[in-house]
Amino acid sequence: MTDDAGYADTGAYGAPDIRTPHIDSLARAGVKLTDFYANGMSCTPTRAGLISGRYQQRYGIEFVLPAPNIAGSDAGLPPLEHSLPLLLKKNGYATALIGKWHLGYKREFSPGAHGFDFFFGSKSAAIDYHTHFTTRPSEGAQFSGAEPDLWENDSPVSKEGYMTDLITDKSVEFIEQNAKQSFFIDVAFNAPHSPTQRPEKPASGAAPGSATRADYAAVMESVDRGVGKILQTLRKLGLEKNTIVIFTNDNGGVGLSNSTPLFHRKFSAWEGGIRVPALVRWPGRIPAGTVSRQVGITMDLTASILAATATPVPGNARLEGINLFPILERKAPLVERTLFWRTGGPNPVNMNQKAVRSGDWKLIIDGAVTRILLFNVKADPAERQDWYGRRPEVVERLRRLLTEWENNVSAEAKARTAPSK
Repeated sequence: MTDDAGYADTGAYGAPDIRTPHIDSLARAGVKLTDFYANGMSCTPTRAGLISGRYQQRYGIEFVLPAPNIAGSDAGLPPLEHSLPLLLKKNGYATALIGKWHLGYKREFSPGAHGFDFFFGSKSAAIDYHTHFTTRPSEGAQFSGAEPDLWENDSPVSKEGYMTDLITDKSVEFIEQNAKQSFFIDVAFNAPHSPTQRPEKPASGAAPGSATRADYAAVMESVDRGVGKILQTLRKLGLEKNTIVIFTNDNGGVGLSNSTPLFHRKFSAWEGGIRVPALVRWPGRIPAGTVSRQVGITMDLTASILAATATPVPGNARLEGINLFPILERKAPLVERTLFWRTGGPNPVNMNQKAVRSGDWKLIIDGAVTRILLFNVKADPAERQDWYGRRPEVVERLRRLLTEWENNVSAEAKARTAPSK
């Protein structure tokens, strides 16, 4: 999983200026999804959706966690009885989260508390790629009170190296150590999230915010090299044919990213804020070089991984994603989906938005200006033609679905925070 990459920032999705041969190889050897979505409009919500397999709003998670030592930073995703890593662990899988966590800084919210056997990486939204200190994401600069943010399990560590390379090397190491058993590894690259820093150390005094698209390309290409090393390790160990590899992103792109042909970016419910790349390789099961228009979402990966690994899932886990593999293997027809998004509350970008996609229709409610828009995103993925005034019956149906969903997730979130009697 990359962080803040645009829909078109890999060759497989049309990038003309970024070379990603290793990521693209997953599309050639597997399937490319055209209509795949992140659970959230920003990183914390989407990551919560993957770990829980459910809408993150049920846990009161609507926006990114603030930087450490800032009001609200003591929150996190509570340990779940039926999290993805914990269920896999109970099924005999070695589990690791290597890279960005951003689901809580306290030990009680740590990856280990959620079922990961091993964690190496950062807990905050953004870090300096070279110093591994927390940064202010909007500026890409260390701020007053910044702290080292490199961890191994629950202990702070200090290591030299470019963060993307450290994530890659630890991932390779974990695979090599667990090659003789089943394993699940969530490789959560912090790249290409700001600050946009090339692998070579920046010149002394380089101004924050001065990065170019070429710098951004260098950051993405370092991720591709990391993916290449991981894939090479699977081949070297004879694991390639028996390993499912999934590549995706946590939300829409921002800043220097390219989301063509989609409109808008991270923090928004427009397609450019939530539609993300998704490539899946499963040798011998998913036909190579295929393209699927199946609508999917991050929490579908949770359900799919659990199904593919024959992991028992208790009914009270109440997963909300679906198993995509029969569809991607072309053993089952496409399934029409109804999916929801919401971000709200006081947030620094004032992007209080809601959306629902049902079939080909998508309704957006832009709370910042209380604007309601309706698009057919199959025919118009760029969301240029608003059908609000011409299809009132579709507007009414989708508004009703959205209201029912909001009431349901909000009631569950409220019940979780209610004091026990």
